[in-house]
Amino acid sequence: MNITYDEAVKALSVAVEKAKALNIPVSIAVVDTGGHPVAFGRWNSVYGVADFAVKKAKTAVMFGVDSDVMGNIIAGAGLNGYGMINANDGLLTIAGGVIIKNSEGNIIGAIASSGGTPEQDKEIATAGARGNL
Repeated sequence: MNITYDEAVKALSVAVEKAKALNIPVSIAVVDTGGHPVAFGRWNSVYGVADFAVKKAKTAVMFGVDSDVMGNIIAGAGLNGYGMINANDGLLTIAGGVIIKNSEGNIIGAIASSGGTPEQDKEIATAGARGNL
């Protein structure tokens, strides 16, 4: 099952509201279970972080864990980590990519924020992921 457009927009809206409350300009991406963009928003952020948001979301959904968790896994993978990061047109394994689950606990997509610190990005994305339920 994939996230619907309406669910993606709801998650995006909740995340943007969190970013506004924190006064952090960010780009936010929501992807389906295949890592394909469903919704995207840029709230006063610089252009360069847009790609980061997409890659963090894609990383989270492709591995079924938040992007920072995948970063910890890759950090211990030695030489194999290079291949893991550079697979699928590049992944980004820092905090800010969060999986989205439906009410049954199934992964339906992921959301990611980029533009703040890794901790702020994760807080913003987590708000969006939880706001979808």
